[in-house]
Amino acid sequence: MRIALFTETYLPYINGVVTHVKILKEGLEKLGHEVLIVTADASARRHYVKDGVLHCPGARIKRFYNYGVAPPISHRRLQLIEAFHPDIIHIHNEFGIGLSGVMAAKMLKVPLVYTLHTMYDDYLYYISPRPLLGVTKRLSHRYFKFLAKNASALTGPSKKCEEYFHEVGVYKPVTVVPNPVELDMFMPENISEADKTAFRKRYNIDDDVMIACFVGRLGREKSVDVLLEYWAKTMTPQDRIHLIVIGDGPCKEELEEQAKELGISEMVTFTGAIQHDELPPYLASCDIYITASLSDTNSISMLEGMATGLPVLQRLDPLNEDQVRNGVNGYVFNSPEEMAARLRYVKNMSPEQLAILKKSVTHSVMHSGAEDLANYMLTIYHKLYEKA
Repeated sequence: MRIALFTETYLPYINGVVTHVKILKEGLEKLGHEVLIVTADASARRHYVKDGVLHCPGARIKRFYNYGVAPPISHRRLQLIEAFHPDIIHIHNEFGIGLSGVMAAKMLKVPLVYTLHTMYDDYLYYISPRPLLGVTKRLSHRYFKFLAKNASALTGPSKKCEEYFHEVGVYKPVTVVPNPVELDMFMPENISEADKTAFRKRYNIDDDVMIACFVGRLGREKSVDVLLEYWAKTMTPQDRIHLIVIGDGPCKEELEEQAKELGISEMVTFTGAIQHDELPPYLASCDIYITASLSDTNSISMLEGMATGLPVLQRLDPLNEDQVRNGVNGYVFNSPEEMAARLRYVKNMSPEQLAILKKSVTHSVMHSGAEDLANYMLTIYHKLYEKA
């Protein structure tokens, strides 16, 4: 099959959607299918195709981490997509490129798949002043409803996506397709002990200190502030448990200030932005992955931690409750006290108990690779292609 994947951002940028699309492309190509990535490129002065990527000129938007955003209408873009002769068009974002995919599918009479990756109600504060949030939410719901109604199939990485579509007034079936992870990159046996030792030395963390880590964009929606509040209420230096926050974002400075005000700076380290290819030894040097976020659908950063063997400690999120199973790949907490108890429980495990848990954690993501994702999607693509 010939599949065109539309995404607002793509390599060299890294975020959850980019990683998902990159792994899907690799999986589809391994299985013998042809893939065209259609993406915005703020550095491009014209539309051009290189190495299977259609670069579309766009403007750099500072509020969106300097990502490029392209206008949805372009005759030249449509010509290049038509020349690819796609059997399926699959959109992964909702802005200029996503809308461009909707229009291309309609004009070329090609089935359209729409994957919702983001719970946008949690992100509206990036684009709308507080007094206008209600109006912005209603307008955004109408727009997402328009996109979904034009799609032949809807997918998302968790049940949250179906709930979101229901909230905007769309009641089509939504197929849950779990997010992927680059298994080879994050498996513990592929990460050197020297790199792990260097990590602890870099951040001056003793060998007998357990490290809990969070990885992600430091925005309000990730609830790192909640994690810090919980930590201040229940953790002490005597616990010998350290929190590492890996990533950057608009809230980084205020989170660092919050840690100081709470008196927990000596128990918390903010690393700032880390390049994705440098992340494996960071994760492998930690002991547990922790998150208080209720905005994620199926966090790829969390899956990357699991691939290195890190059990996940996740704040209770009813629509994602099947992602973390107590004692299998981690534990769920619903209060500061429960968080602290879970952390201490893992810290006090015997080496044998911990080895069994880590093996169970890595086993839980073994079917989350590129070809697994591609096969999930191909079942959907083939059904649509046969109907077309």
